[in-house]
Amino acid sequence: MAAPRLAIARLRFEHHQTGLGVPVPAPRLSWNVVAKGDEIPANWKQESYEIQIKRAGAAEPKTFTAATDSTVLVPWPDAPLRSAEAAQVRVRSLGKADAGESNSEWSDWAAVEAALLDKSDWVAKAITAPERTDAPHPDENGTRPWRFRKTFEVAPGRKKKGARSRLYITALGVYEAYLNGERVGDECLAPGWTAFQHRIQFQVFDVGPLLVDGANTLAIEVAEGFYVGRLLWGDGVSGIYGKRLGAMAQLSILDDEADAEPSVVVQTDESWSCAISPIVASGIYDGETYDMDQEYDFTSSAASSSGAWKPVEVLETPKIEFVAASCPPVRVTETVKPVSITKDPDGKTLVDFGQNLVGRLRIPSLSRPDGHRVVLRFAEVLENERLGTRPLRCAKATDRIIFGGGKELKDWYGHFTYHGFRYMEVTGWGADDADQPLTTDSVVAEVMHTDMLRTGHFSCSDAKVNQLHQNVVWSMRGNFVGIPTDCPQRDERLGWTGDIQVFAPTASFLYDCGGMLANWMRDVVLETAEQGGVVPLVVPNALKASKHPVKPQAVWDDVVVLAPWTLYRHFGDAEVLRSAWAAMKLYLRAIPRGADALWTPDLWQLGDWLDPNAPPAEPGNARTDGALVADEYLVHVTGVMAEIAGVLGLAAEREGFRAEHEALRRAFHDKYVASSGLVVGDSQTSLALALVFGLLRETGGQRRRAAERLVRLVRLARFRVSTGFAGTPAVLHALSGAGFDQVAYRMLLEEGCPSWLYPVGRGATTIWERWDSMLPDGRINPGEMTSFNHYALGSVAEWLHRNVGGLAPLEPGWKRFRVRPVPGGTLTGARASFVSPQGEIRTEWELAGDGVVKVGLTVPPNATAVVEKPDGAVEVGSGVHSFEWKVTHEQAWPPKAISQDI
Repeated sequence: MAAPRLAIARLRFEHHQTGLGVPVPAPRLSWNVVAKGDEIPANWKQESYEIQIKRAGAAEPKTFTAATDSTVLVPWPDAPLRSAEAAQVRVRSLGKADAGESNSEWSDWAAVEAALLDKSDWVAKAITAPERTDAPHPDENGTRPWRFRKTFEVAPGRKKKGARSRLYITALGVYEAYLNGERVGDECLAPGWTAFQHRIQFQVFDVGPLLVDGANTLAIEVAEGFYVGRLLWGDGVSGIYGKRLGAMAQLSILDDEADAEPSVVVQTDESWSCAISPIVASGIYDGETYDMDQEYDFTSSAASSSGAWKPVEVLETPKIEFVAASCPPVRVTETVKPVSITKDPDGKTLVDFGQNLVGRLRIPSLSRPDGHRVVLRFAEVLENERLGTRPLRCAKATDRIIFGGGKELKDWYGHFTYHGFRYMEVTGWGADDADQPLTTDSVVAEVMHTDMLRTGHFSCSDAKVNQLHQNVVWSMRGNFVGIPTDCPQRDERLGWTGDIQVFAPTASFLYDCGGMLANWMRDVVLETAEQGGVVPLVVPNALKASKHPVKPQAVWDDVVVLAPWTLYRHFGDAEVLRSAWAAMKLYLRAIPRGADALWTPDLWQLGDWLDPNAPPAEPGNARTDGALVADEYLVHVTGVMAEIAGVLGLAAEREGFRAEHEALRRAFHDKYVASSGLVVGDSQTSLALALVFGLLRETGGQRRRAAERLVRLVRLARFRVSTGFAGTPAVLHALSGAGFDQVAYRMLLEEGCPSWLYPVGRGATTIWERWDSMLPDGRINPGEMTSFNHYALGSVAEWLHRNVGGLAPLEPGWKRFRVRPVPGGTLTGARASFVSPQGEIRTEWELAGDGVVKVGLTVPPNATAVVEKPDGAVEVGSGVHSFEWKVTHEQAWPPKAISQDI
């Protein structure tokens, strides 16, 4: 038999990044089948797979076979793993192509290891610092960070070859850990933010390379973070989950023999010591202050110079679930150098990094006299050539370094905070300093976000559209910081449910965010149950600590149904549907209804939030009635519930939701739709949602008239956007779905305000919260709520991926996908690629003249593409394909606005 032409790539367990510390005993497996050379076997399909598993103590690996074409989240075939148990796994796929039988090579052996799977596996105690009795530092605010340490012995030979040394660690706050002076891991803001009243994450690290025979020191520094620190706007609320920060950790050495039990070498308990940190203040919103005069070595077994070590206090172990982190952590993923250093009109030094980003600053080295202060203040934009700080609201977003002890600053960064910024105002260090002047080589910005795999790329012949797409990517990066947040710069940074509900389809193309969002959905489910079926507006639900009313809200609350559905469609994970099913039903039954079973009209709805026609101070005062938007969503969500019930094999509930969907659709039609197809509200949003959600009848030309009416409204608006959060994801899809592709392109390419390209013309490098966050005259929008890094309106990128790039899933996990690029406007070509759960898909097109488009397509092994051409659809399997066809449009280019001249 000829050598295999296929190999296995990206063998992975659940949505875990490494396989170390998986949070379940029976982790599902996924892999990609890839060509070994440049040529992909034509029409290759898997017919079966083999999995081999080696476990400690077994003489030979076990082999498991399944006759299926699935390679995504396939069941663990062996007995479940025990806590901390490790195994070696490899797979191969067996299948056929046009040329006949073609099997893959075996994958390399991949290690998988269970985390601590039960709370009883923890012998560590939660430790905290004693109550403060000394005077606070003059710069201190909030809860000052503390340092904890313990020196312990490892007997010679205990760290033998084949042993596994693991640190299991979490914190009531955010932490960094050090073993013998070396940083453990590279995670930022660990353990992350979850619904702490229900569950807290812990991390698992391989610390074998850091251990030594004899004396070792484990040190942990903890700051207030999300657990203790201030959350929400204005004065905010501190200590929502607890008033005292703490740490909990245990370090084990595990032998590979099957009958060996883990040996806990050290764990947090009464024997630990603690001392106050020289980081005298550190908050998520306000930034960090570091006093070098108070610095001391606390990380190694050498005697510490602090002289202030105290016994720790033991806290009662939180009565919540301890869960191993199941998705990638927040990390530094990129560094950005400044592009310029200037002075503002008041003589203050401004550093421009050229890109609005999220992260922290790093200073490699700096010397200044004792007592000297360097103050770093961060913001997203300039206003009147000065730092534009009003969008920060009450967030100080300021780092301070106080020099002292005759020390040189070395490799400094803000450890337990992050900022959203493009610009930095610097006091105490300038470009004209005689000694160590500030230059573009003196500092670097470190970009921080959840370290997901980038999966989706898009580009086209229009540079401004490409910049728009890049802005969407940067806004996703900046707001996927452990949870999907609304903005990274002000006193908020919360997991607003409506924002991610509309953006999830775009996010799921750009990055492999299935693990992160599935993890966040666990908190959505827990918080929803706690509220009796009302999905909180933000998750984790920090609003419960404020006086904010808890009331159901369409679009936002619909995340409990629509986000899992999106994750299932993109990543093929039915478990996210199953785990949320009870919460979905609870939510639908908690909706206050009128006599027609639609939403009660008496409840104010956020609706089409941030409609550009709404006054700056009243972003919810949209052109489209919020009750109408709520009812459109309710009909749609009920139909999706029927689909989900079918996936879960719940036949009776599927039929029940189908009947309910049809009844609600009739009720909506009777209430809002004229026989002509016009929709009450008569707005871009009301019509777009009705078209995309299938709320209009096919008979009597209703859909066509509604689409024509939408076109008229778009032309009346001179192709400018008149939609907010609810309508923006739908409007271009509604136009294209009705055959008005040129109108959709004309709307996309509009540069006047409000439009998608208006911010691009203003130099934006991220998506703005408001269509006019920066006014044409250079002033910041006067509304109290303004961000320049907010992904919701970037949901337009899904239309770029589906209609311009031409890619969309037809079956869960992209097993079968659609290819339908629709050239239009002034674009002459485009390309898109997507690392799907099946493998990488690539498509590109260019206009060849005379209206002919040439399309290139690459389909990965074990996948099928449905290419929709004007003369019909054709299905193709794996391989490289090319097509061409004549492009025709119902509308001439460019479509004309309806003139307002009289």
